[in-house]
Amino acid sequence: MFYYISGKLAHLENGVAVLDAGGVGYKLTISGTTYDAMPPNRSVKEPPQVLLYTYMAVREDGIELFGFASETELASFKLLISVSGVGPKAAMSILSLLTPEKFALAVCSEDRKTIAKANGIGPKTAARIILELKDKLMKEHTGEDLLAAIGSENASVAATGKRGKLSEAVDALLVLGYSRAEAMNALKDLNTDGMELEEIIRVTLKKMMK
Repeated sequence: MFYYISGKLAHLENGVAVLDAGGVGYKLTISGTTYDAMPPNRSVKEPPQVLLYTYMAVREDGIELFGFASETELASFKLLISVSGVGPKAAMSILSLLTPEKFALAVCSEDRKTIAKANGIGPKTAARIILELKDKLMKEHTGEDLLAAIGSENASVAATGKRGKLSEAVDALLVLGYSRAEAMNALKDLNTDGMELEEIIRVTLKKMMK
């Protein structure tokens, strides 16, 4: 029914944003990721103009609007609620913990532990999410997208060439017979600052052989 709602940010708190659009206050349930994306300088006298992409959930006990700061996050939400046993509340919990990029990385690298850190998400649910969404996310996200998510967990990767080195390291590991998921998972927690390509590959291999 609604693709997005654009209006003044009348109220904001953890999990909730109220947009004043045309004199109507729309209450939207938001994730921690969207909350963090809201304008930092908010004034009661001059509330900022905000646009949130929406999803409307219709249930027997009422209607709830969900708001997202980006279309990418909305797409991640829709993927999550397509998984059996994962409802809107669980999906928002995951997206409060992980950005869409980091969520895709966790799924593609089969990182159950990271997904299971979200409130209300256990190991079995995390495993089901990976099982049902991995192939879809691998098709939708390029290797560069996932490597960017790895880099964002550490220091800035701008102008450092880290993404290029990570991409080359993944290619080398694929040649050695490892899967992309195994390579991504091994690189995810590795601090590669100041490391040359050869050292990245050597350290990663050592980690994978343990």
